[in-house]
Amino acid sequence: MCQYSSVDGYATDWHLVHLGSRAIGGAAAVLTEASAVLPEGRISPDDLGIWKDEHIEMLARIFRFVKEHGAIPGMQLAHAGRKASTSAPWKGGKPLPISAGGWEPIFAPSAIAFDNGYQVPEALDEKGIARVVAAFAQAAKRAVEAGARIIELHSAHGYLLHEFLSPLSNLRDDRYGGTFDNRTRIVREVVEAVRQVLPDGDALFVRISGTDWADGGWTPDDSVALARQLMPLGADVCDCSSGGLVPYQSIPVGAGYQVPIAERIKREAGMPTAAVGLITAPEQAEQIVRSGQADLIVMARELLRDPYWPIHAAVRLRQEPEIPVQYLRAF
Repeated sequence: MCQYSSVDGYATDWHLVHLGSRAIGGAAAVLTEASAVLPEGRISPDDLGIWKDEHIEMLARIFRFVKEHGAIPGMQLAHAGRKASTSAPWKGGKPLPISAGGWEPIFAPSAIAFDNGYQVPEALDEKGIARVVAAFAQAAKRAVEAGARIIELHSAHGYLLHEFLSPLSNLRDDRYGGTFDNRTRIVREVVEAVRQVLPDGDALFVRISGTDWADGGWTPDDSVALARQLMPLGADVCDCSSGGLVPYQSIPVGAGYQVPIAERIKREAGMPTAAVGLITAPEQAEQIVRSGQADLIVMARELLRDPYWPIHAAVRLRQEPEIPVQYLRAF
């Protein structure tokens, strides 16, 4: 999850301790927060970034530590689209004017603001779209150079790639809008471009919002169809979240409420999936995987609350976790 603890996109000692703690705590893989592929693609001025080579050095130190402690390092690549240029949550989470450290223009598929009080974005032209696709590929190359073995493309939660997918935010009439194939084109292009720069054996995840939870928006049917498109292009895992595109969404929040999305994509598209969202109990997570509803469990808030959740879960499920020798006395 976003830490809003960077200056000019650089990782810091906070990220080293934050991500390193999850590796020590037994996570199988540790992915960074959404990391901007372009400076204007940040959610806030405090976001982590990977748009220039100078970002690599500190990330490499972090990824070495993560790997040394038994986890696979990964990086989530993102562009915030029309939800860019806002303040960190504890600073209000509101749109930022230039005078307060924000920027303009921000970009989207169409000139539609996310909500009242937000900037009206500029619609990307095809040259701008090509720049975004290239930026994702260059960011992936930098992440690999830093030591990442998993790249996740953030195409969920109302950020740029998701904005192209949904008919609620994409009103274009060119080859990037209108039909399903046109609206998914940029995601397909990003997947192809990133896959080309990844070494053999490295994994490519795509995080999607499986539904917009809003009439006329992106649906689970669309998500299944997208997964069928992305698998032949080299996407390995569909990370199944939901929502975030529009402020008037209506989400039936409850324990494991997004798991059916992962289950359906896995069953109907044949694509490996990750389940996310209000998965908090070891038995719950174990059942999701053992029953075949999803292949992986991805956690965020629960691991913020307890960096050692995987170790505690293994003990509770009568497994034998790999506990750092420095901590054995506690167990």
